[in-house]
Amino acid sequence: MEETFKILIEAVVPWLLSHGIKIVIIVIAAWLLYKIACRIIDRSVRIAVVPDANMSEESENKREETLIRIFNGVARIIILVMAILMILQEVGLKIGPVLAGAGIVGLAFGFGGQYLIKDVITGLFIILENQFRIGDVVNIDGTSGLVQDITLRKATLRDLDGTVHHIPHGTITLVSNLSKDFARVNLNIGVAYNTNLEHLIKVIDMTGNELAEDPDYKDFVITPPKFLRVDEFADSAVIVKILGETKPLKQWEISGEFRKRLKIAFDKEGIEIPFPQRVIHQVKE
Repeated sequence: MEETFKILIEAVVPWLLSHGIKIVIIVIAAWLLYKIACRIIDRSVRIAVVPDANMSEESENKREETLIRIFNGVARIIILVMAILMILQEVGLKIGPVLAGAGIVGLAFGFGGQYLIKDVITGLFIILENQFRIGDVVNIDGTSGLVQDITLRKATLRDLDGTVHHIPHGTITLVSNLSKDFARVNLNIGVAYNTNLEHLIKVIDMTGNELAEDPDYKDFVITPPKFLRVDEFADSAVIVKILGETKPLKQWEISGEFRKRLKIAFDKEGIEIPFPQRVIHQVKE
């Protein structure tokens, strides 16, 4: 038993002192190389991305962070694959047959790989065209959510319920970005037919201006919500459209606050928000 243990020690220790140390060096070198690559990518992207006069500083930062994360992911994969191959070589496994086998497997799955290629190519166009970025709220083919991550292959969204959706780029046919450059407060509100419309317009515009001047909200409002037009004559109400502009991602907060203030103002001014009514005529025999 002692002789077996001694032989094992004599065989393992030299290997650790030679190949083992090299493996440790490879791991450390790969980690350092990745950190250096991340720094280079970060600086290069921030220098290469030309500021757009039509985009806010926040939008530019989102675009830069998205590109940085994608390029970092590509660098991580490349460095990891190189490190694994070098470690396999140190372990004693010949890389040539492994690469040849990988080529055969890749050929066997070639038809399936076309979907991956489609995802990557579509992802490149999405990134280059700046269709959406990390931090945007988007609707992709009917699925809405906050963009939490983007890679060359897929986008990751989280909806209001907390559900995470992974969407391959190759399957995307329609993207609606709800938070690019600016957003809008777009409301349709019904009032009674006997409402004085001139008075209604003054109340709506005054409420929108008060909201825009509020210190807690003024930084989020670009154009105060105001009366736009009479949109429809409905069965029980006159529908009016209200429109305003806000900073990206602030439209829901501003819309909710505006609705609250509008209800208070309508109650104070005696403006009725009707509910469906039915008139029944009784015929006397």
